Amino acid sequence: MASENLAGQRQMPPFRADQVGSLLRTDRIHKARSDRAVGAITREQLRDIENEEIVRIVQKQQEVGLTAVTDGEFRRAFWHFDFLEGLDGVERYETEGIQFHGSTAKAQAIRVVDKVDFSNHPMLDDFRFLKQAAGSSVAKMTIPSPSMLHYRGTLVEGVYPDLNEFFHDLGQAYAKAVQSFYAAGCRYLQLDDTAWAYFCSEDERAKLESRGLNPDALMALYAKTINQAVADKPADMRITMHICRGNFRSTWIASGGYEPVAETLFEGLNIDGFFLEYDTDRAGGFEPLRYVKRKDLQIVLGLITSKHGALEDSTEVKRRITEATRYVPLHQLCLSPQCGFASTEEGNLLTEDEQWAKLSHVVEIARDVWK
Repeated sequence: MASENLAGQRQMPPFRADQVGSLLRTDRIHKARSDRAVGAITREQLRDIENEEIVRIVQKQQEVGLTAVTDGEFRRAFWHFDFLEGLDGVERYETEGIQFHGSTAKAQAIRVVDKVDFSNHPMLDDFRFLKQAAGSSVAKMTIPSPSMLHYRGTLVEGVYPDLNEFFHDLGQAYAKAVQSFYAAGCRYLQLDDTAWAYFCSEDERAKLESRGLNPDALMALYAKTINQAVADKPADMRITMHICRGNFRSTWIASGGYEPVAETLFEGLNIDGFFLEYDTDRAGGFEPLRYVKRKDLQIVLGLITSKHGALEDSTEVKRRITEATRYVPLHQLCLSPQCGFASTEEGNLLTEDEQWAKLSHVVEIARDVWK
């Protein structure tokens, strides 16, 4: 395989060995959050503990050889709601939990109660702390895609009589977010999005249609809004997108190959790289990658699962990377776990040691493939 490799290791995101973002919350984080919930510690004490644990797990990521490090989303309960409720005009509320295969997430949701905007978002300080802790490593910030406010949220009646106005405001809010994170020192921003994977699922498309929604029309709206959000991205900032099929306590939601969305994603979105889940046959084959025409677009193959602790066979992972080169040159490919290890604070069903072994496995395989 080395004979076909002309690229070597990348100097900009996404990296040959990369990660989606979330990490298993440590026992100390779990206890601190429980203590805070019953008033046993203050908000400030909780943040101090989070700070100390984030410094520790940043060092651990560096030790396993990752170029980009995250804060593990240690300050969040959910990968998406915590950020979205920080937008102007959005609030969280109690409702029915999201249903996964064999499991149900916490009964919380978000709704739009006023005009959407971005100002003084608390996660800007979260990123500043990460950047300081990262030192010479690249600090990677993960936020939900703008699509998720519409897909997972509800609009209070009367706030946006014209849906086009909502998507315009949403795109503008995210454009401000991009500039604000850049000003805080962020050069690697990731948008996490489940909607595109759900557009690949016949069951999920049927659910949308039962609500009177047209999946193809939504795809067009989401693509337009995402492109509006990243239109003025600074030249030295890289923005990637993770397409997620659901991740809660090692369970999932959507199945189906990328064919229904591939042309829109790879030819229609002005994104620098895509993290794609390829750890099971639920994701289909690599054929949809034939729509990758841009020479600067990176495809991060999620061939390592974050849902269980057993390590994948290195030879098989390398074989699948070779298979993907039928559609995308090796120098446009990278490797990562298929998702984060804890999209919610409960985390997936593996141990911390197994998590670090997985990330180390990614690094070792990538070093061998892209020598």
